[in-house]
Amino acid sequence: MSIFVDETTKVVIQGISPTSQGLYHGLRNRAYGTQVVAGTNPGRGGEVIEGIDVYATVAEAVDATGANASFISVPPRGAASAIIEAAEAGIPFVVCITEGIPAQDEAVAFNRLAREFPATRLLGPNCPGIISPGKCNIGITSGEIAMAGGPVGIVSRSGTLTYQALHELSQQGVGQTTCVGIGGDPVPGTNFIDCLAAFEADSETRAVMMIGEIGGSEEERAAEFIASHMTKPVAAYIAGVTAPPGRKMGHAGAIISGSKGTAQAKMDALAAAGVKVAQNPTDCGELIVEIVKGLD
Repeated sequence: MSIFVDETTKVVIQGISPTSQGLYHGLRNRAYGTQVVAGTNPGRGGEVIEGIDVYATVAEAVDATGANASFISVPPRGAASAIIEAAEAGIPFVVCITEGIPAQDEAVAFNRLAREFPATRLLGPNCPGIISPGKCNIGITSGEIAMAGGPVGIVSRSGTLTYQALHELSQQGVGQTTCVGIGGDPVPGTNFIDCLAAFEADSETRAVMMIGEIGGSEEERAAEFIASHMTKPVAAYIAGVTAPPGRKMGHAGAIISGSKGTAQAKMDALAAAGVKVAQNPTDCGELIVEIVKGLD
């Protein structure tokens, strides 16, 4: 099986138009083999764009097509509302790649999901999305760099390093079960622990590659989970070793205060939990290759 998405996933693209980013990436996802079954746009209901039927609302799209996943790349001002619309329509899995959503909007949307729509999982915002190689791709990850049939699950806060991890493992003949880019915003809909738990439960995933960043405490929390719940080997890399305290680096969540949130503190916590910790992304890939070679 794959975590969160597979061959049966049916995707609706929210905010679709002939020039939208969502259409561009949605068509790439469709070319990969993902079932893109509908689009939504309040002003374009009834149209057909690039062979995709467009509905005025997500609820109409779900009723007509049975869509069970949503892909959101609408501008920041409308992204939180789009997330809630998908949840109200009963979509169980929502991928939002939009960057720059106001933190207050993110917090309100996250808490509404938790309180009113617990059956809906949000991935993102500000993330590359998810790919289960050979099965389903939702977001902006290039399918060409992924390799199906392998034993490794990947979860990453960094989009760029997600792509590097996929490419380097594929180059060495190590396939992936699912690669999840959770994004680096302060209020992620899906976190490390969510993905680690899913990988632990997935029979096809036999090793996990985790890529973290400075800022916040998610990696430390993940280390506690790994120590107490994970039976599968984990290798990790934490980006931002040279970042000075108090300066925001890259993602909105990547800010360190005093000794909290530093790369070294995260690396120490993970190492104490039994994780093999790398000093750079390439070394992390090599650690995973060695772990795979040692699997029964």
